[in-house]
Amino acid sequence: MKKPDPRKKLKKAPVEEVLRRLRREYPDAHCELDHQSAFQLLVATVLSAQCTDVMVNRVTPVLFKYAPTPEALAELPLEKIENMIRSIGLYKNKAKNIRSLARDLVDKHHGEVPSNLPDLVELAGVGRKTANVVLGNAFGIASGIVVDTHIGRLSRRFGWTRSEDAVQIEKELQKLIPEERWVQFSHELIFLGRRICKARNPDCPSCFLKDICPKIGVAS
Repeated sequence: MKKPDPRKKLKKAPVEEVLRRLRREYPDAHCELDHQSAFQLLVATVLSAQCTDVMVNRVTPVLFKYAPTPEALAELPLEKIENMIRSIGLYKNKAKNIRSLARDLVDKHHGEVPSNLPDLVELAGVGRKTANVVLGNAFGIASGIVVDTHIGRLSRRFGWTRSEDAVQIEKELQKLIPEERWVQFSHELIFLGRRICKARNPDCPSCFLKDICPKIGVAS
């Protein structure tokens, strides 16, 4: 994607209209990581780093069969965890992280997933994005806006930011998006990024935002 000239003022997609159309187009937008508890969502989200949700959903049924709770995961041998998630990227590091966070949940949080951001981000493999996913989807807490590769890319495409930094993008989006929309907006924009506005081949002719999107970075 061609980066915008920082000296030029960006054209911006109208925020309210984008939000209105996203809600209309994706009324059932949701987290696509399969899970049945806050703990399972936490583990799945850690595993999803630099990996697709589809790939994660292929390995978690077996993992959660053996380790449906923090207590069970904390007791699993590391080699066994590695073997169960071997097909996803960075599996060795992720295996260490999820067993470590499970042990911390047992030792420091009575086996429960914390419902606040400071405690979550102290767990192994958990950054602000993962914490926002868990708080928004497991607890209904709008702690922030999830900024993954899709949301970062589309936010730049809409002219809402020039930044490549996820934390900075989140700060800028929080000024634009009403807090009550933070959780669902993230789902909706990810749906758009996965289904229409893909990184390599955005389908602009089929997009319901084509008349209001400035298409920053899209080859003419």
